[in-house]
Amino acid sequence: MAEHRDIPHPLPDLTNPDMRHEHRDVNVWAVGKVGIALVLTTIASLLLMFGMFRYLEVRENAAQIQPTTFSINPNALPPEPNVMFNQHEPQNREEILGNEEKQLKEYGWVDKEHGVVRIPIDRAMDLVVQRGVPAHPQTDQQIHRELGGPAPAQVK
Repeated sequence: MAEHRDIPHPLPDLTNPDMRHEHRDVNVWAVGKVGIALVLTTIASLLLMFGMFRYLEVRENAAQIQPTTFSINPNALPPEPNVMFNQHEPQNREEILGNEEKQLKEYGWVDKEHGVVRIPIDRAMDLVVQRGVPAHPQTDQQIHRELGGPAPAQVK
């Protein structure tokens, strides 16, 4: 292909009337066939598109739920909310607060089986002032010694 590029083509002599135009013409029949094919393809596409839209429209209308004949009066109010009313609420509140106050100010058992007791909060604060806040243990041996259990085995 590179060989054909190097061949110089002589420029036409425009003084000669035979050299001023093409001697062969465009194939009108071929161009006409392409035009007819384009028109037919466009018409076929339009027909297919309208057919598809019609199919989807029928399918959509068939899938819709028919409206019910039941009607709602727009002026009717909804029913009242079902709120539970406690007429003894002030007495119940006082009873709950009294029980909480009793737990804060009296001695009692938290877990009798394990020997856990509850002391009044004022007494607990006095004990903290007298004894101080215990230091946090730093090692596993100190933690287990305070809890009364055996120390974990040393991993080497």
